[in-house]
Amino acid sequence: MIIQQQIKNRLKELKERYNSLRIGKDDLLKLIEEAEVAESVYNSNAIENSTLTLKETERILLELEVARQVSSREIFEAKNLARVSEYIREKAKTIDINEEIILFLHKMLITAIRDDIAGRFRAVGEYVRVGSYIAPAPEYIKNMIKRAIAEYDNNHESYFIDKIAKFHLEFENIHPFNDGNGRIGRVLINWQLIRFGFPPIIIRNKEKSDYYDSFALYRDKSNIRPIAKIIVLGLMESLHKRVAYLENAQIIKLSEFAKMRHKTASALANAARRQTIPAFREKGVWKISTNSILSS
Repeated sequence: MIIQQQIKNRLKELKERYNSLRIGKDDLLKLIEEAEVAESVYNSNAIENSTLTLKETERILLELEVARQVSSREIFEAKNLARVSEYIREKAKTIDINEEIILFLHKMLITAIRDDIAGRFRAVGEYVRVGSYIAPAPEYIKNMIKRAIAEYDNNHESYFIDKIAKFHLEFENIHPFNDGNGRIGRVLINWQLIRFGFPPIIIRNKEKSDYYDSFALYRDKSNIRPIAKIIVLGLMESLHKRVAYLENAQIIKLSEFAKMRHKTASALANAARRQTIPAFREKGVWKISTNSILSS
């Protein structure tokens, strides 16, 4: 067991509140998810070393000009990933991940960037590496992907986050594509969360170091815990945000909350990162519901 029972209990309680509050409020949830697209796209692309800022990503997705010269590749990376993110919002509710879906998502992501590799696994002679790690030879990819999907589908004992974490690590270690592996892998995390009735999460560029370290820890020590922790914290944050809006609460900056509670901003920021308070980020700024003031 990777996720401790205390965390499972907290997630269960949050999920129950979310499910209760969301009844009749699909339009509000849709607005929240639409507002998150640019932030999700920015962070996922930044992890892959895109130079776009969040503001530039927002302007590109709104079909507005940006103040500097931006490569066509980065423009398509932003637009394509936004399309993929929007596509999964509805499709993931009814369809389990399979090989065909993975290839289709990759085609959506890489089209107009590298059409020669879009929507297909690495072919014979196409090798990739991440740092010092050399991914498996192309000849093994198809069977390895099938095995990872089958293992995920047939695992009825593990906690859902443990399952998702293991699949993500396996997928990234296989590195089935010439390009786009990280972005597709993070999209698949959200696909799986949606299938379990949870909202999507954002793995942020600020967590890049811990995120990349989790792959080496899995390869070297079969340690799933670090990536599971990243997913858990992201999911709690996503749920806290939605609960705050669904409760029609006033949303304030965490720095304002700190002044009201006579706390230091750094202490509350640390608590927010640990998700021991119901805080969440919007455009990188920590915020919290005024309901938290009344209940604290």
